[in-house]
Amino acid sequence: MKITNKILTYVLSQQFKKEILSADFTTKSLQGGTVGNVNLVTGTAETSDGEKLPYRVVLKIQKKWERYSDPGSWRREYDLYASDLGATFTDKFRWPECYHAEMNDVQNEYQLWLEFIDGVSGLDLTGVMYEQAALELGRYQGKLYAEQPAVLERLTNLSRADLMKNTYLHYRSWPLVYHYIRSEDCEFPQHVRQMLIDIDEHSEDIFARIEQLPLVLCHRDFWITNIIYDGGTIALIDWDTSGWGYLGEDIASLLADEVDLDHMIEYYQRCIPAYYRGFAEYADAPPVADHCICELILIIFGYRLVEGYLHAKDEDGKVLNLRTLQKIYEMKNTPVLS
Repeated sequence: MKITNKILTYVLSQQFKKEILSADFTTKSLQGGTVGNVNLVTGTAETSDGEKLPYRVVLKIQKKWERYSDPGSWRREYDLYASDLGATFTDKFRWPECYHAEMNDVQNEYQLWLEFIDGVSGLDLTGVMYEQAALELGRYQGKLYAEQPAVLERLTNLSRADLMKNTYLHYRSWPLVYHYIRSEDCEFPQHVRQMLIDIDEHSEDIFARIEQLPLVLCHRDFWITNIIYDGGTIALIDWDTSGWGYLGEDIASLLADEVDLDHMIEYYQRCIPAYYRGFAEYADAPPVADHCICELILIIFGYRLVEGYLHAKDEDGKVLNLRTLQKIYEMKNTPVLS
């Protein structure tokens, strides 16, 4: 990773909205992998009049890679930041500001220089913060659904509405997970096994119900490490899976993707009404009692949790995946009040 003074001073000039002549820097990895990495860049910037300003910015470098059934996802976040989508956000629901975006077509990678938001995220999120995230998501999706701003028609690189269905069918065709829950060797309780089998046996009817729900712009990776709570504002990072989806897809992720299992049922009861309430501020929503969140959770995460159980490195990993499935079963039998 090479950071030049020219780019850094430009980025900081955008951040501080004043001319920056020079800056020192250090970098710290925030997360990373084989296809991209995210670094926190910190240091002190100096203005043209000698003022010294401490700074923090995020540098995300994303390489090209292939996601099943979604070939454009690797560059989607760059494309979205290059669009006018940012103008659709509100004071309470947004993404980090982008100070500079650069695509390298030769190396098939891009750089995003982004605002660092020092908020609460991950397992530190509280029930109040979960509920606020659900409410603001509902408001945002409801507003876009009702107003249909022209920018939505200009977004050419979005994941398709059938991505969830295609991914589920892809998992279901994998013998390892499909046959395991039906085998005598399966270590799951019978009610958990039957819950997963029932989804398969009734999938056509379930998808028919889901596809009657409003089609909305989804983040599609709306889980706790991508949500930053900052003084009542919800900021979302990692928009590479975003696209058209059905009402409730993102709430399914919020409630089931590596959450605090001790509070999973509580968050389920709090977040679904808040989400529907936010959406209904702008557009007609189906009755909250008819929500499909449990079905969406099992479609999106059911076989992923089976895979996680089978490939767990230790007994704790197995227990975590099985406990999550048990909590989903309990959700299905827990009423949600409007």
